[in-house]
Amino acid sequence: MAHVNPQQSGTGTAVGRFTGENRRKLAFTYPSTMELIKRGTGEGGPRVIGPKDGKTIDLVNIGVRYLAWKNETGGGFSAVEHPIPPRTLVAPLHRHQNEDEYSFVLEGSMGAQLGEDVVVAHVGDFVFKPRQQWHSFWNAGDTPCRILEIISPGGFERFFDEYHTALNDAESKERDVAAMTELNERYEIEFKPESVDELCKRHGLSHKGEMADFALTG
Repeated sequence: MAHVNPQQSGTGTAVGRFTGENRRKLAFTYPSTMELIKRGTGEGGPRVIGPKDGKTIDLVNIGVRYLAWKNETGGGFSAVEHPIPPRTLVAPLHRHQNEDEYSFVLEGSMGAQLGEDVVVAHVGDFVFKPRQQWHSFWNAGDTPCRILEIISPGGFERFFDEYHTALNDAESKERDVAAMTELNERYEIEFKPESVDELCKRHGLSHKGEMADFALTG
């Protein structure tokens, strides 16, 4: 392989033998493994999360399996896996003030309303849900759906955890309203709960559980 000067490659990437001057330049350009780990917590170092690993929670209309938390990625993103039951609406129309979301379909079909557009994504499709855009999503098929959800920047993954706690610890409807209003405000997310019936009717979906519908008001 021919030697290429990284300054002349146009990409900043070194190709060829890492010797002499190149090695000295690369020392200032590329972070070491330990430097990369330090950008997050460094807890555990490099690792593999298997298909059955990671914390999981059930939010009635969607599941959450945690793959990467904000403190493990230096804050740049978080990643979760969402299993969605057949023909189930995940949430009312909602929008995030601070986060972009990216959905990669692993199994089944995911429907989504993105602003005024409605899309159906299948295995291998990648859907961008930008911050500050009203959107919702659902399982568009009669079989289970699974998506890999990347959230940028990281941090919003903890909303699911706190929402799960609120659902399970609630003692009264009044307490639910107070807890969920505070949660929505803290994570700067808005919901349109009145959109549930229309979305379900239009796309042949269900949205299970009075508690889940009610707790999403904010």
